[in-house]
Amino acid sequence: MHRSALSATCLVLLALLGAGCGDEEPGGDATRPVELALDFQPNAVHAGVYTAVADGIDHDHGIDLDVRVPSSSTDSLKLLAAGRADVSIVDIHDLGLAAERGADVVGIAALVQAPLAATIVQPGIRRPGDLEGKRVGVTGLPSDDAVLRATVESDGGNYDAIDRITIGFSAVPSLAAGKVDGVVTFWNAEGVALNRQNIPTRQFRVNHYGAPRYPELILTTTRERLEADPDLYADLVATLADGTRAALADRPAAVREIVAASDSDPGLVAAQLRAVAPALRPPLRLDPATLRAWATFDVRFGILTRRPNASKLFDTDLAAR
Repeated sequence: MHRSALSATCLVLLALLGAGCGDEEPGGDATRPVELALDFQPNAVHAGVYTAVADGIDHDHGIDLDVRVPSSSTDSLKLLAAGRADVSIVDIHDLGLAAERGADVVGIAALVQAPLAATIVQPGIRRPGDLEGKRVGVTGLPSDDAVLRATVESDGGNYDAIDRITIGFSAVPSLAAGKVDGVVTFWNAEGVALNRQNIPTRQFRVNHYGAPRYPELILTTTRERLEADPDLYADLVATLADGTRAALADRPAAVREIVAASDSDPGLVAAQLRAVAPALRPPLRLDPATLRAWATFDVRFGILTRRPNASKLFDTDLAAR
């Protein structure tokens, strides 16, 4: 993440030759710039990204990775569509919805290997079916309703008997204050924050209740860009896979990089990384059978209106190299 200034030699060459050397490595090999848009503010799921940049792993693979932080979770796809990012990290459901609307998008790797969504509830609720007649906070995104429905119905509960309340992204304060009996949120972020605040809860992770173990966050580009330069994207996937391995091997260093990028509490970031670490393995892989199961799930629970062709929506070869 930290790049040194141009050397005096480079500046002289710029003046005399009119040619830049900022993309040249010490050995003379040029690096290719890649703009990567995150899905959200920097957090532990991005450990491999920030470690790859900080450790120069991107340069080892011949690329110069520039990380862009969006102002909202929907901006990563907008940046990709506008040509302001070469690749974006996208929620898998948003990827499916974008493709359903006709966007030229393709998933090339998985940042995490499991769903991050969960229904987190007050400790007195011992099983999902107990949510009948209770108040559950949702953000308003269609995937929240799907996660809640899958979780409750897998336990034999009546989804329609739940009082769903739109709370936006205030899951932690809403649950902590007792305004709701449960929330649909992310176990790796809000779930960790609740634990750090010593607020007693129970977690019903969706892949334990009705959903397959689908990869929540997908590295996404356009089909046009991928076909124009497949080697560049193969190098990017290899960079992030190596970055993830390095982050897991030296977690304190990975935490420092994320804290520097986000100004977050180091203890919270360290706790998030401990929680999400198992879902970061194997790094970047996409499993065709799992993706087909995800496609079926998204249609069954109303996120998508028609089943996507997973073999077309995802290119699983890059992460398998």
